[in-house]
Amino acid sequence: MAIATPKPEVRPANPAFSSGPCAKRPGWTLAALDAALLGRSHRAKDPKARLNEVIERSKAVLGMPADWKLGIVPASDTGAVEMALWSMLGARGVDVLVWESFSKEWATDVAKQLKLKDARIIEAPYGRLPDVAQVDPARDVVFVWNGTTSGVRLPNADFISDAREGLAICDATSAAFAMDLPWNKLDVVTWSWQKVLGGEAAHGMLALSPRAVARLESFSPDRPLPKIFRMTKGGKLNEGIFKGETINTPSMLCVEDAIDGLKWAESIGGLKGLVARSEANLAAIARWVATKPGYDFLAEDAATRSCTSICLKITAPWFTVMGADAQAATAKKIASLLEKEGVALDAGAYRDAPPGLRIWGGATVETSDIEALLPWLDWALATVESDVVVA
Repeated sequence: MAIATPKPEVRPANPAFSSGPCAKRPGWTLAALDAALLGRSHRAKDPKARLNEVIERSKAVLGMPADWKLGIVPASDTGAVEMALWSMLGARGVDVLVWESFSKEWATDVAKQLKLKDARIIEAPYGRLPDVAQVDPARDVVFVWNGTTSGVRLPNADFISDAREGLAICDATSAAFAMDLPWNKLDVVTWSWQKVLGGEAAHGMLALSPRAVARLESFSPDRPLPKIFRMTKGGKLNEGIFKGETINTPSMLCVEDAIDGLKWAESIGGLKGLVARSEANLAAIARWVATKPGYDFLAEDAATRSCTSICLKITAPWFTVMGADAQAATAKKIASLLEKEGVALDAGAYRDAPPGLRIWGGATVETSDIEALLPWLDWALATVESDVVVA
């Protein structure tokens, strides 16, 4: 019989630690959606104004340059990235930086679906960044800012030249609103509502610099583009997309929720307040990890640790001597224990990542909930260890 491990006395007030869709903002209730324009055409004046409100509030909170374009697009962040890749790539060579699951998907798009002849994949294993010094400013570059499935983020964009000829295409879905993005180093930036502000899924955001707009208006790819990818008409940018005239039908319920999240962001000090909340969550886990021998960050370099998708590996000796399949099963058992106790929902590592845990630390998560969760991670590890030893 397994040895019982005492349970911690304090539980997180909100056990939602999923990396997407993420926890709603503190104090959120369904009443936040009471003003939603339901049963209305998204092309009508008032609904279109609501859509444009999401755009303008987002630009303001993020500090986006005035000459950038921002639009609401289909299919979440994935749709936004795909629109950029399929519409803009092929004008010159492209480098793709890969260090986790989603960046690997973009590499697959470039190499196997678009089949671009002049493409380089610059890759690193989970826990590390690739050699960004290899990026050629004469070429386009595609990358994630924050590795959602690895917990590894870029510490800066110094590798992107101010005099670059290519476009810098950045998937920032778990970075936007939690990390400072250097807009002068970027040309295309994408994210979704379901991450840092805790919005609902299915809607993406696509931001374009003047250089990206110029690419769209000067380059016609030699491949067919589905309707939801088309951003130009008659060789000119379709400006309506960036004023709330969406390509397809959005959910006005989700639009209202996005506005609520943006208003909350404004109420806590805008981007500065959002970043501070996320960094406080990372700091709480870092303090705990420093005193615990059983867990460590998957990110090998402290400067690259994500403050949103915080990925932990299990370093307990009894775990590390297991085979790969046993490690995966054991890590899932730990996550299941946390869910069964109602203290951490959806906290397991991403399916393609090394076995471990992934704790969302975005701005909607209270640091007090992170701090209440951490003793439960110790408890779950000790409980599973007891089972292993007894077996």
